[in-house]
Amino acid sequence: MPSSVLSIRPPAAQRLQEVFSRGFAVVAMLVWVALVALVPPAHAAMASSDGAQLFANHCAGCHIHGGNVLRRGKTLKLAALERQGVASEAAIAAIAAAGVGQMGGYANVLGEDGVQAVAAWVWDQAQAGWPRS
Repeated sequence: MPSSVLSIRPPAAQRLQEVFSRGFAVVAMLVWVALVALVPPAHAAMASSDGAQLFANHCAGCHIHGGNVLRRGKTLKLAALERQGVASEAAIAAIAAAGVGQMGGYANVLGEDGVQAVAAWVWDQAQAGWPRS
C-alpha cells in the first residue's frame, strides 16, 4: 500500500487527538499558573529574610567575619569603614546595592528590602567588633 493511504486517520481518531492535545495544553497552562501564583519571586523571599542570613548566603564568601579575602584593607570592620568614608548604614546599603571597585552590586539579587537588611546587620556587626557567634 502507498504510504499516503496509511497516514490517513479516521475522523474519530483525529478528533480524539485534537481533544487530547487541547486538554493537555489546558492542564499544562493551569499547572503553570498555579506555580507562578504559589511561588514568590526570589527577591521577595530574600527580602523577608533577616540580614544575617542574606549576608551568609551572598556576602560571607568574600567577607567572612567582616574581613575581605580579596583585598585585605577593604574589610567591613569599623576602622576600615571609617577610613574609607563609608561608616554608616546608608553608605553600606549603597555599596551593597551598586557595588564598588571589584565588587559588583547585589541590588537585583537582594531586592531593596534585602539590601537594607544586610546593611543594617553589617553596620551592627561593625559597631560590635564583628563578634563571632
